Amino acid sequence: ITVAWDDPHELAAAARERTGLDFLRAIRDGELPRAPIQALLGFWLVEVEPGRITFALEPGEQHFNPIGVVHGGVAGTLLDSAMGAAVHTTLELGQGYGTLQTAFHLVAPISERTGEVRAEGRVVHRGSRVATAEGRLVRASDGRVLAHGTSTCLVIGEAAR
Repeated sequence: ITVAWDDPHELAAAARERTGLDFLRAIRDGELPRAPIQALLGFWLVEVEPGRITFALEPGEQHFNPIGVVHGGVAGTLLDSAMGAAVHTTLELGQGYGTLQTAFHLVAPISERTGEVRAEGRVVHRGSRVATAEGRLVRASDGRVLAHGTSTCLVIGEAAR
């Protein structure tokens, strides 16, 4: 398998030139390339709204652990991405964020038979310096919860002061 991605430094530079919402919508719409982690794992942006975001992934054998199911780290990465990106949608020009804490719970196995999964992130609280978010990883066909989590992020940059 060959994985290719665009220069992440150029993508990061583009993030500094837009609001968080505009930046993520540009990725969703293909105006900007997706992040390297998205290329590596094969997930994409589906929905981008203020304080809310959804990524999708079609699980495959490349995501498996040694016992034949999707590695829990894949679910964790999807949740971390969705929760962080939900916070990112709230950023003003000149702001950034960093994750302070992320926790997730796996509640059902995922395999290639699961079909498309969706990681939904939603901001719960957005203060001037700290934001919290929650996420759910669900089976797209019926909404069954496969994993869920929470995240706390630090908002940084000029507009956060």
